Amino acid sequence: MIKDTKNPPIDRIDGRMKVTGGAKYFADFELPNMAYSVIVGSEIAKGKITSLDTKKAQSAPGVLGVFTHQNMPPIPGWDAPVGGEADGPTPKPKTEETYRILSSPKILFDGQPIAIVVADSFERATYAASLIKATYGKQAARTDLQKHVAESVSPEGADGGNYLRGKADAYQTAPVTLEANYSIPIEVHNPMELHGILAHWTGADTLMIYAKTQGVNATQNAMAQAFRIDPKNIHVHTEFMGGGFGMGLRTWPQETAVVAIARKIGRPLKLVMSRSQMFTLVGHRPYTVQTINLGANTDGKLIGIAHAATAETASYEDFTEATVNMTKFMYACPNVSTRYRLVRLDRSVPIWMRGPGEATGAFALESAMDEMAHKLNLDPIEFRLRNYTETDPEHNRPYSSKHLKEAYQKGAEAIGWNNRKLQPGSQREGEWLLGYGMSTGVFNAFRWEASARALLKADGTLTVQSAVTDIGPGTGTALTIIAHNVLGIPVDRIKVEYGDTSLPKAPTQGGSAIVSAVGSAVHDACTAIKQTLIELASKEGGPLSGRQADELLLTDGVLLVEKEPGKKVAVRELMQMNNLTVIDKTKDSKGSPELAAYSMYSFSVHFVQVRVNPLTGVVRVAKAVSVADSGRIVSPKTAASQMIGGVTGGIGMALTEEAVIDHRFGRFANNTLADYHVAVHADVPAIETIFIDKPDPVINPMGAKGMGEIALIGFAGAVANAVFNATGQRVRDLPITPDKVMQKLI
Repeated sequence: MIKDTKNPPIDRIDGRMKVTGGAKYFADFELPNMAYSVIVGSEIAKGKITSLDTKKAQSAPGVLGVFTHQNMPPIPGWDAPVGGEADGPTPKPKTEETYRILSSPKILFDGQPIAIVVADSFERATYAASLIKATYGKQAARTDLQKHVAESVSPEGADGGNYLRGKADAYQTAPVTLEANYSIPIEVHNPMELHGILAHWTGADTLMIYAKTQGVNATQNAMAQAFRIDPKNIHVHTEFMGGGFGMGLRTWPQETAVVAIARKIGRPLKLVMSRSQMFTLVGHRPYTVQTINLGANTDGKLIGIAHAATAETASYEDFTEATVNMTKFMYACPNVSTRYRLVRLDRSVPIWMRGPGEATGAFALESAMDEMAHKLNLDPIEFRLRNYTETDPEHNRPYSSKHLKEAYQKGAEAIGWNNRKLQPGSQREGEWLLGYGMSTGVFNAFRWEASARALLKADGTLTVQSAVTDIGPGTGTALTIIAHNVLGIPVDRIKVEYGDTSLPKAPTQGGSAIVSAVGSAVHDACTAIKQTLIELASKEGGPLSGRQADELLLTDGVLLVEKEPGKKVAVRELMQMNNLTVIDKTKDSKGSPELAAYSMYSFSVHFVQVRVNPLTGVVRVAKAVSVADSGRIVSPKTAASQMIGGVTGGIGMALTEEAVIDHRFGRFANNTLADYHVAVHADVPAIETIFIDKPDPVINPMGAKGMGEIALIGFAGAVANAVFNATGQRVRDLPITPDKVMQKLI
């Protein structure tokens, strides 16, 4: 259900293509003389290859080559000591180890590629890969974060991961205190579409790539760096992507290796990874442990907050995320300290996963806020309102916009919060215990630089172009609506072209920033077209001569004079009068210096009602309401889908998702979709989405802020808080599985 939006919802412009098979994903592309590659992964987590027998694989039918550390083609740009092959916000190595795919017999993590088999069919490559035999000198692997927390280190940077406002230990002086430990396990992105790449060298230094990437320009730049060629000679295409959730935010080593091998064999080469390899080769949400200390007065005013987080990273590369950032500014508190540390393990490197570190941090902070509210005998919303802040206490500046109080009110009304009992475990519905929970989410609102092109033809059709990748949220639909709102052209006469480096540059899709960034560029390009039309119509001798720009309206392909229905001219006629077949405008767009004076965030509030079976410990989310305070909602229908998707992911995070490692071997025990439990239809109730839908006056011309991350951030905390309200028992270690609930109830 969609509530409170000003823009009318329209269907996804790519919806029919996706459900009828018209959308082509990277693996759908077939090229003449194409070869196929399959990765063979290590069977140990740490050690060294002592022997590698590839003879049978090399002689298998259709095999074109077997590439190992003994014969991997060179990658010129890898001479510099970096740990990954990506551009943009890629984690930088701060470790003694260095990982280069197929460059050494050394094994740094389970599943590390030890060979890539290339054949003339996928089936033949898969069979040949099964023939490769390796022996290892195995070493003891460190894969258990809990056992190695004492070995944590501070990440490099200006503050080393630490922050202090006021006194670090002020919470200890408060009349009411709380100390609680929380943990989040390894979670894996697991989109439906498997990861991979198709690479084709069309010349000595010209390259065509079809990839599963969240940013075609980022992949273009990464490959240009790796092979030391001009980015203009690299063409990357990703029009459709079957889910990314963060795993496509960097160019992974195996992608670069495939490009190098394609060059070596002189044929197009495709890699489609297996599901089990999605657990080891394209990142994950890192296992993280957190401690929250709160101190408050008896009237519910916070005196101090301390938030410490320790997360896993790889032995060869430090990965960091914003786990503790929300704590720095979310509530009015004079004394706040945060600490963020890493434990280097014999594991593959993590990567951002939807909601990045904020989802991890929000679970701990918002669970602790609920626990403190219970200690104070306060309603959880009332406790948050007593510590509400209208300005950013971290940076001491105003928010560009914040309507969180209204979000609390609307969400509470929708979930029936007045039915919630303050005393936990006091409500039942038949044999089920009933509970209500809520939690707040927040994420930075950005406006990155972007470019867009708009072409208006004399027949009244408009084409909008941007290199941006649409990873699934409906970016093309949002850009269509923005163009329609500026020019008044019917949406069925607007075409959006995207996902290709031949189009105007765009940032990588991530961080809930694309509508703000690319949408602004589309707005500016369409505004330039509108201005041209007005100038043509109002110039001396024009059909609307002498009229001022603010008198003229453009709607349904007709330029007319406001309040004078008879004064109008069709765009087609106007362009014919001026011998124009097309009006072509490209605009580069970025935020003004004024943005630096504000803190810009999107906010969410999640409410859930849960049922808990006291005999089995099963938790069911019976009702969910998510409220978004994210500026003007450009595309209500796809925005609602974003919120629904976030809630679905949040249910998985709260109740089912956990990648389990058998630490005896340092290997995953549940690296399939049968054993790694994502939320399914039976787990997901009807979800109500509510939008505050008030434009941000600062961030961009549309007044829109990001939504993709806040749809998930905070939701797991809401579920944990509802389980406590239902049972009186607090589960601080995700996921909240029946065994953990029963341990508390027994």
